[in-house]
Amino acid sequence: MSNAARSVTVVGAMVLSLSLLIWAGVHNGRERRLEEQQTREKQASQATLVPDSGASGQPAGSGDSGPMTPKLQGKPAPGFSLVDLNGKRVSLGDFKGKPVLITFWATWCGPCKLEMPWLQEFSQKYAGQGLVLLGIATDEVPKSVVEGVVKKAGVTYTTLLADDKVADAYGGVDYVPESFYVDRKGTVVLETAGLNEDGKDELEANIKKLIAGGQ
Repeated sequence: MSNAARSVTVVGAMVLSLSLLIWAGVHNGRERRLEEQQTREKQASQATLVPDSGASGQPAGSGDSGPMTPKLQGKPAPGFSLVDLNGKRVSLGDFKGKPVLITFWATWCGPCKLEMPWLQEFSQKYAGQGLVLLGIATDEVPKSVVEGVVKKAGVTYTTLLADDKVADAYGGVDYVPESFYVDRKGTVVLETAGLNEDGKDELEANIKKLIAGGQ
């Protein structure tokens, strides 16, 4: 074999080896990204409670969910007037005489996103029985970010943007999602934080009790 032929063979082998290395790197990178995405989705689906650290708007840990130490239970629900995603001002007093479920949530909260399609389903299922659902976004992000999460979840019930006062009025809202069930008389009859093992079934059971109360 001539020197020229040997050179061509060597160069061809080098090119082939380099191509294989590049392909392997790209393939492995895709595999890692897929595994990371699957891990994040699994963690979000299994999360039960994400404490809210307040001003930083970042999760501070995790814990059990379900009934919480009552802050307002048995007391009148604090009134508020907040702006919705369309710029319309909405007040709690607008729904006097109706059962109202107030849910505080955040765009970074995995359990909140898991719960939102359930809330959407029940807001439609029980609308004929007077149920009003108000989702209050607590974190300080552009409105477009809130709108994106709401749209992705298919939410059509009223979404409100929290101000500096509403969270304090409801005891600080230390955890999200945190929900307050307000009966037809305007009294907080139940408070819950996070999601527990019963998840969707417990949420519907609580809504049914709320609607039945005072009838």
